[in-house]
Amino acid sequence: MKLLKIAFCVLCFVCAGLVYADEDTRSHGSCKYCGMDRQTFGHSRMLLEYTDGTSAGTCSIHCTTIELVSQAGMVPCTVKVGDYHSRKLIDAYKAFWVIGGSKQGVMTSRAKWAFQHEQEAREFVRQYGGGIGNFYLALKAAFEDLHEEVRLTLQRTETRQERGVRLCK
Repeated sequence: MKLLKIAFCVLCFVCAGLVYADEDTRSHGSCKYCGMDRQTFGHSRMLLEYTDGTSAGTCSIHCTTIELVSQAGMVPCTVKVGDYHSRKLIDAYKAFWVIGGSKQGVMTSRAKWAFQHEQEAREFVRQYGGGIGNFYLALKAAFEDLHEEVRLTLQRTETRQERGVRLCK
């Protein structure tokens, strides 16, 4: 009887997870660039749908910048982002983006969060700091941050090589 109760509880959790999962997290379960679970990071995930009918799911605007660069010839017809509070996908262009602040971001040192409602973004800024901008400002910040991360990685590589550390096999 106890085993039956445990099996029933497990089944309930699995079913609840399937109901909770959005369609995009079923088709793009993990970020194609970093492997992070997109349902877990539903508050920062993004979905790009291209004019050729394909789509790409990422965990954050950070990984979306990598997608946009690596697929430079592709034309996105929709760009969606998870609303910070509801986790519902919203139009990234219409979202109110909070850039910066003390709340740790996803895959970056400078956070970028999207909100469907301006008032929620303003409340977030009051609590954590940062500034409100649009998608293009958030994207610019993401590209700048990606550039800085790559620069630091290359600088560390150069320093190791100067010390005589062999990096390649």
